[in-house]
Amino acid sequence: MFNLFLAVSPEIFLINATFLLLIHGVVFSTSKRVDYPPLVSNVGWLGLLSVLITLLLLAASAPLLTIGHLFWNTFFKRDNFTYFCQIFLLLSTAGTISMCFDFFEAERFDAFEFIVLISLPTSSMLFMISAHDLIAMYLAIEPQSLCFYVLAASKRKSEFSTEAGSKYLILGAFSSGILLFGCSMIYGSTGATHFDQLAKILTGYEITGLQSSGLFMGMIFIAVGFLFKITAVPFHMWAPDIYEGSPTPVTAFFSVAPKIALFANLLRLFLYGSYGATLQEIFFFCSISSMILGGLAALAQTKVKRLLAHSSIGHVGYIRTGVSCGTIEGIQALLIALFIYASMTIDAFAILSALRQSKLKYIADLGALAKTNPISAITFAITMFSYAGIPPLAGFGSKFYLFFAALSCGAYFLASVGIITSVIGCFYYIRLVKRIFFDTPKTWILYQPMDRNKSLLLAMTSSFITSSFLYPSPLFSVTHQMALSLYL
Repeated sequence: MFNLFLAVSPEIFLINATFLLLIHGVVFSTSKRVDYPPLVSNVGWLGLLSVLITLLLLAASAPLLTIGHLFWNTFFKRDNFTYFCQIFLLLSTAGTISMCFDFFEAERFDAFEFIVLISLPTSSMLFMISAHDLIAMYLAIEPQSLCFYVLAASKRKSEFSTEAGSKYLILGAFSSGILLFGCSMIYGSTGATHFDQLAKILTGYEITGLQSSGLFMGMIFIAVGFLFKITAVPFHMWAPDIYEGSPTPVTAFFSVAPKIALFANLLRLFLYGSYGATLQEIFFFCSISSMILGGLAALAQTKVKRLLAHSSIGHVGYIRTGVSCGTIEGIQALLIALFIYASMTIDAFAILSALRQSKLKYIADLGALAKTNPISAITFAITMFSYAGIPPLAGFGSKFYLFFAALSCGAYFLASVGIITSVIGCFYYIRLVKRIFFDTPKTWILYQPMDRNKSLLLAMTSSFITSSFLYPSPLFSVTHQMALSLYL
């Protein structure tokens, strides 16, 4: 019983802490002497503290990792893969919350629910990472989706934010319906929802033709639902508009946290028990399409957030190369690339969030950055070079491991497309750096100093970006343990 409580203590604590934050905000917001900026800031600091305490509780549950520990009627599983994915998810959430404080002050933001709507889906994504059953997987996805719809429209005075929330609601509900329909078809064909049972059915027993058709179509629908939510081509059309219309900290959260949880659950489902040749071909096609479209569409962008949105689509194609391989080396390369992508994205949006206080919107507005704020310019340039895959930065390491894994499993065409699209991507990333250092803007913008929270966040992420390829042993060791635990 104690081990059961210890296994779920991080999720239980974060849920309870989120409800306490909500009660705290409601009580103080109804006071006649309420002052909204301090209230929102206080809720933000308490939310950040809750995430950090959840990290400590997660570390306390480390003794359970000696074996794959199933709990709550075997709906969830805690192993090395779950443990490290949850740690990285919580670190990403903490980084996102630390971006919000100067956003509250600059925008005169008076909605304390903002932090609650970040903490609540984080607890849902913790469950999603450990989900080992189709029912648990869907029940973990839906609460986070409902919070995301509200977060996208949280800037109520902006028509672009309202439009982003409306689009996300319609298209997100559509993808959730596809995912649920796929789960129902699998259950109707096999009578099973647990990943272990599905693995036995698919690998150890014969099934009838009708059952095989239903199971096959169910897996296709689930794959489409996942591809839709991780913004993979051809289900990417919603991402640029929603990323641009949402507040910048929300865009950073959308770009990182859901992808960690979704890729983790995708690996559990499709590699553990139901990965076949047809699904491999689907992921293969979507990887190539995402890399090509993400690279080509970013060439025509004039707004910074839309460029980063198309860059995210392209990087999803690179990361999914590991799924297309279906090998331990491919999974390890995927995890390395996912962690590095998340660090680069947090770094990029932290800088962009600081610059948008000065109403920066277009790429052309970056021309004054090197003259007025050289440290931010250098940090942003390092991030763009890492996105482009310039050695010896972390982005080069992630692409190196991914393409090497693709070559090892015989996917020569996939690796070739990845290399070509990486060269194309170098153009718009380096063009951005050229704009920062060598162009003279038509209108000079005096950028405000960066606050201490973002400076500390940028120091940590930039250190990781510049050192992980030169000293890859810790990251390599962690991802190797995670990849092995999926097959045990």
